[in-house]
Amino acid sequence: MLDAHLLTLLCCPVTRQPLRPATPEELTRLGLDAALVREDARAAYPIRDGIPLLVAEELIPLSSN
Repeated sequence: MLDAHLLTLLCCPVTRQPLRPATPEELTRLGLDAALVREDARAAYPIRDGIPLLVAEELIPLSSN
């Protein structure tokens, strides 16, 4: 996974909210091996080959529960 310090520097490119690693349940639901979830849990960004894809076009909407 990502370095903890690097994670504190990353944010959503759309809302500027902090990001956190996706839980195992979220990853299963998304069908991904790794992802970062926005603080409000309404969007996720995939991580491919260890690289977070933090561009608006890669945003995956999540249900607001």
